[in-house]
Amino acid sequence: MSPLKVAPNERGVLRLFALDMPPEEAKFQREPGAADQMLGIVGLVADQIDVFPVSDLEDMGLYGYLHEGCGVSLDQLDRTALEAVKGWVMVVRSAAFGGRALRLEPDPRVHLIGLYTEEATNWTGGKIETGSAKPFSAPQAAPSDQSPQRLGSAVLAVLALLIIGGALWLIL
Repeated sequence: MSPLKVAPNERGVLRLFALDMPPEEAKFQREPGAADQMLGIVGLVADQIDVFPVSDLEDMGLYGYLHEGCGVSLDQLDRTALEAVKGWVMVVRSAAFGGRALRLEPDPRVHLIGLYTEEATNWTGGKIETGSAKPFSAPQAAPSDQSPQRLGSAVLAVLALLIIGGALWLIL
């Protein structure tokens, strides 16, 4: 397989690889550092890599996994091609590369099935037209009278002084 490039600060891209190897060896790819060797680089973030047999997905399949589980839009997915994938696969998210620009040189037993982008959240919004969104539109509260609180505090202070004074008088 020819080298694959990873752009610096890449975000939201999933790479789906088929692992053409015995199940025992494919299962070993879950170990820290194993995917690094298979992709020909060092320093991958292991928790951003999933290695599993397609059969674990049961009825959902790769099509459902990528769409429902990873947020890949339907227009990027070919159901027929994904249903034809059998055996073990490896999903590598952009975050696995730690924002570095890299050149992947996969092992000959690792085949790229596809490169998919996750749907990004649209944070834009229209102008809010309601009156409550305007500055200073909330009803202004009348200033409250603080004198009742002050009176209660003064009464408590006098009572405390009387108790302390009475306790000192009894002691002396």
